[in-house]
Parts: sequence; C-alpha cells; structure tokens
Amino acid sequence: MSEQHTYRVIVRGTWEGLSDQARERLLTEAADHGMTSMRFTEEGSLTYEPRPLKHFSMRYVVVSDAADGEEMAGAIAEDRAETTLRDLGYGFGGLRSTVTDLDTMKVNRKPASRR
Repeated sequence: MSEQHTYRVIVRGTWEGLSDQARERLLTEAADHGMTSMRFTEEGSLTYEPRPLKHFSMRYVVVSDAADGEEMAGAIAEDRAETTLRDLGYGFGGLRSTVTDLDTMKVNRKPASRR
C-alpha cells in the first residue's frame, strides 16, 4: 500500500453565465458563505462576496497517494468543485487551485519569549 498524504486545496474561480435564479440564490445565501464559513472539508466549503458577485473559492481536504503529488490533489479538488457547482446549477470558469501538503509542511515555531 502506498503512503497517503493529506492536502489542503483552495480552488478559486469566477462566476460565469449565471441564470437570474442562480444569481438570486447566491445573493440570498451570501451570509452563509462569507469569511466565517471558510473551512477545509472533504465536501468543500464555498465562500464568496455578494458585491460584486464575481469570484468564489472552495476549500477542500484531499487525501491521496503521496506519489501522485500536489498536482493530483489539485485536480481532484477541481473535479469536486466542478461537480458541486454543476449540481447547484451555477455557471463558473477559470478554476485554479493552490495546494498545501500538510505532511511535508514545515512549521516554524517561535521560542517562548523570556520575561
């Protein structure tokens, strides 16, 4: 069995070709998709600003083979985002992802200050 890594992936994109109904739903639900809803989950969390209703981001946790690397984790997250957005009936484009491998991330801890 190959080694698994956990990745945090942010998928960003733009709203495109939204129907009037989809636009209205996004504006109505905007309070549920603001800064406080930013969480990395397997299902993804959608965040966007209602004014202007132009860009969005989705945050994912992806667990995949370490040998496949960050590129594969990004592709998996983008695929999840596409599926979710299509299922919700939202038009989108320009998806791009930023990937962080939590298993190789270096944490710089500052020493406790002396008093």
